[in-house]
Amino acid sequence: MSPIRQSLGVAVGQLDPTQFSEYEELASATAGFAAAAVVVYLVGRLLIVPGVTRLVSARNRNNPTLKSATETYAHAFVIVVAAVAGVVGAGYPSVLTDTALVVGVAGQEVIGALISGLFLVADPDFNVGDWISWPGGEGVIEAVDFRVTRVRTVNNETISVPNTELTTNALTRPYGRERYRITERVDVAYDDDTELALRELVETAREDDRVLDEPEPTARILEFAGSSVGLQAEFWVASPMDVNLVDVRSQYRRRVKRRFDGEGLTLGPASGREVSGRLGVDLVGGRGGE
Repeated sequence: MSPIRQSLGVAVGQLDPTQFSEYEELASATAGFAAAAVVVYLVGRLLIVPGVTRLVSARNRNNPTLKSATETYAHAFVIVVAAVAGVVGAGYPSVLTDTALVVGVAGQEVIGALISGLFLVADPDFNVGDWISWPGGEGVIEAVDFRVTRVRTVNNETISVPNTELTTNALTRPYGRERYRITERVDVAYDDDTELALRELVETAREDDRVLDEPEPTARILEFAGSSVGLQAEFWVASPMDVNLVDVRSQYRRRVKRRFDGEGLTLGPASGREVSGRLGVDLVGGRGGE
């Protein structure tokens, strides 16, 4: 036998048949992952994402930002499901258990924020453009993202609020859809004419063209404090999206101050304190410089 043929025979004889089996398993796993992931992704991308987006859009018309957020969430969900299906199709379902354990330990907060965002997007009463108030502040919803909701405040600042904070706390909508109610408290002295003060509070609100005629401005006695009578004025303006609330409040307070000064009404009277005990006075010198 020639040296070349002998060397080829040795090389062929050294090949391990188990290597072919490993390659076949790898190829089979890759094909299984790709087939399952692609099928699930296409079904989700072509059917589920458009269906969910249309459903949310139908319940929240003229709301392109919310529609975009819904499509983003649905697309991300489809990708995750496709990846899981690919792992199962590759024949490695045990990997999901280990991955779930790691994710569960390291990403609880992130997952909680994502789930909270899904609940917010699906809530028909939580829409972009709504004015909301929560324990941490208030403002207009601008967008709902994966982890946070962007809110524009009355100071025209955009803040990012974690979705978990909005789903775990009570949300207040302090307006009647297209209106916003402003409340202002005023304290006057007991000696002042309370009825006059109430009328002045109402008339002051009516001077501003931004204050709505319906519902009408009102004023009422709120409480009897230790040294003053607490009054509260209420009036409504248009949507906070169209009205500068900071300016409305400031101008109202300035007019109230001028009116009360003109009518002799005392704003924020000093607290009266009852003093008991004995008072002694030491005289230095005598009368007339003696």
